[in-house]
Amino acid sequence: MREAYIFDAVRTPRGRGNAKGSLHEVTAISLSTQVLQALRDRNGLDTGKVDDVVMGCVAPLGEQGANIARVSVLNAGYAQTAAGLQVHRFCASGLEACNIAAAKIVSGEADVAIGGGVESMSRVAMGSDGGAWSADPDVASRTYFTPQGIGADVIATLNGYSRTDVDAYAVESQKRAAAAWSEGRFAKSIVPVQHAGITVLDRDEHMRPDTTLAGLGALKPAFERMGADGFDAVIRQRYPELLAVDHVHHGGNSSGIVDGAAGVLIASREAGEAMGLKPRARIRAMASIGSEPSIMLTGPVAVTQKALARAGMTKADIDLFELNEAFASVVLFYMQELGIDHSQINVNGGAIAMGHPLGATGAMILGTLLDEMERSDRETGLVTLCVGAGMGTATIIERI
Repeated sequence: MREAYIFDAVRTPRGRGNAKGSLHEVTAISLSTQVLQALRDRNGLDTGKVDDVVMGCVAPLGEQGANIARVSVLNAGYAQTAAGLQVHRFCASGLEACNIAAAKIVSGEADVAIGGGVESMSRVAMGSDGGAWSADPDVASRTYFTPQGIGADVIATLNGYSRTDVDAYAVESQKRAAAAWSEGRFAKSIVPVQHAGITVLDRDEHMRPDTTLAGLGALKPAFERMGADGFDAVIRQRYPELLAVDHVHHGGNSSGIVDGAAGVLIASREAGEAMGLKPRARIRAMASIGSEPSIMLTGPVAVTQKALARAGMTKADIDLFELNEAFASVVLFYMQELGIDHSQINVNGGAIAMGHPLGATGAMILGTLLDEMERSDRETGLVTLCVGAGMGTATIIERI
């Protein structure tokens, strides 16, 4: 069986996902177009050799709709023979897109592919696409639907994570992200965003490096009212051992709403070398899994175990981990269940500090992981995300 290799990875900076954000006037198609152009230009890529471009997008409607991957290919000036596929696996869409691209290489369907993702959360609001899961009463009641924030608070309650615990994790994420930027750790992969002929953003702008425990302590829980309006009662039907839900999450210890795009160039070793490119990493294993849908956010533990088993590896074989910081309790639970030291995971901060552009994040943190493995001379890494409706997706890479 053939193997899939990563040859390059790029991402835009993350812009605040509101009308005051620097990327608000930049459309999703422009973000994804600029990522594809950067992959082409910095690698001297003959786009006639690109078989497929797979892009995640979690709200694929309006200006983000109509298969944004294919339209991005055309808009970026790629050869028209490069196909395009839009994929939606909630928060893991960007990583799933990379996994699909890699699977095409492994299967022989493609020789060169690009995986990635895009989300303009300031222009197309989260949840705009609706769906029966939350909107159809029959479906919602059958699946014990509750919003993700309730699930995050339940994870904290069941595992005894206090407000101080989750806030302390958030402060550390901010410190790590600020240090990574100050040391230029992201410089290798950042594509400054252009609009109307000028650079409008060249740095993640959601960060708050001056965040303190005292400052976070003044914030009100974000999901307490939701819980009181009925969702606490719903999730207690699934978890009857809960006497009450301790609501500890808020905007400061949860992932930020931002805009952004990312792309990862994946090919067989032979195809890459024929184009004069040097592989940076081999994709060792990929996996996705379903998990309990009410709490929704525990999938990374099981999918990590699944991916490790597929690779014939154990946790001890992984040097670095990247787990999307959807909520602080998600990472605390992951570290607790798998016995991972904080020094091994999200070493450059994460979505609490820099934000989570839903369809792009998985591809973004895959690139972040690879850059850090090279910078710190590590050999193996695992990236994973929790996923809406109770799922998890993971990828293991090995440096070349």
